[in-house]
Amino acid sequence: MNPKLKWSIIAVAALAAALFAGRNLILGTPVQTVEAVRGPLLQTVVASGRIITPQRVSIGATITERVARIPVEEGQTVKRGEVLIDLDDTDERAALAQAQAAVDQAETKLRQLREVALPAAEQALAQAQANAVQARQNFERTAALREKGFVGQAQLDDAKRGLDVAESQLRAAELQVQTNRPSGSDFALARTALAQARANVEAAQAKLAQTVIVAPADGVLIARSVEPGNVVQPGKELMALAPAGETQIVMQIDEKNLGLLAIGQKAIASADAYPAQRFPAEVVYINPGVDPLRGAVEVKLRVPNPPAFLRQDMTVSVDVEVARRSDTVVVPSDAVHEASGAQPWVLKVNGFRAVRKTIKLGLRGDGRMEVLQGVEPGDELIPASNALIKPGQRVRAVPAAGK
Repeated sequence: MNPKLKWSIIAVAALAAALFAGRNLILGTPVQTVEAVRGPLLQTVVASGRIITPQRVSIGATITERVARIPVEEGQTVKRGEVLIDLDDTDERAALAQAQAAVDQAETKLRQLREVALPAAEQALAQAQANAVQARQNFERTAALREKGFVGQAQLDDAKRGLDVAESQLRAAELQVQTNRPSGSDFALARTALAQARANVEAAQAKLAQTVIVAPADGVLIARSVEPGNVVQPGKELMALAPAGETQIVMQIDEKNLGLLAIGQKAIASADAYPAQRFPAEVVYINPGVDPLRGAVEVKLRVPNPPAFLRQDMTVSVDVEVARRSDTVVVPSDAVHEASGAQPWVLKVNGFRAVRKTIKLGLRGDGRMEVLQGVEPGDELIPASNALIKPGQRVRAVPAAGK
């Protein structure tokens, strides 16, 4: 290369660099800025949660028995009273038949008292009354003859014994009639035996009913851990039912957001499996206590119109609307320095200088913040991510790309 040409190129490059440096020195360092604007702002609290129903019903057996049949499948929707599990009921049916036979026997005993024993006792009483009358008359005649000396003392004694026997038989017959009447002891014993037999039937029926496990409410079977042929034990969960009813979302909110939450606040949720399908929810419960291990508060939201794809324990993302402004000064969150501190500030382009300005923040939305004092609409702000620019430095505002 020609040496003169080479030095010419170097001189032009040096001159260009000097001109560029001079331009920056005179006009300021070019910096991309963002603009404060006036508009709406929505502040939300974002968290993840899971779908629940008001209760989860654990279904199990109350007796030890072998499973004979399971007519439902996991995930199936069932109605209240629908059969979920049939247990082997051979022994229970035999016990019921035996108890029913005891009832029949007790009823027969009562009928026998009314139709046979009581009439027979009444007939015996009538005969005993007649014998007693006859024995008394015989004693009185013998006593009169004895006074006249026509009979001896032995005959009078025989008459007296006959009267005593007849009166004793009369009293026994009266007792027999009394005990066989509905108010008598034999009748009471028979009624007690019948009541006990009927109670045994009810117990046997209850035991038989325990061999059929039914759905306690409408809902969806969300778990099953039993198969036909298994021997089940009382207290062991065989199935889990998610009852039909109000669908809710339960989530853990960081305790630092507790002051922002209130009952009745609206929210928008989406299932992680269906992120594009969002549905409304509403805050209905805020736990008064804080979990000290996680530093979180349990919050429940009602889903008034749950979409069909929601399932028990499904993971969802929730945006709870905690505040809204329809018209306020808004800046990008990246424009604010020390946003969590006591005195947040921004770097505002004032003429050709970067000026530090303390501001007062309001709502904090998704990527934007409300400025209550210190910034006006149209102000050009230097993003906090540009750490090269210092307060007081001479700058030249260049709008951010895409602005």
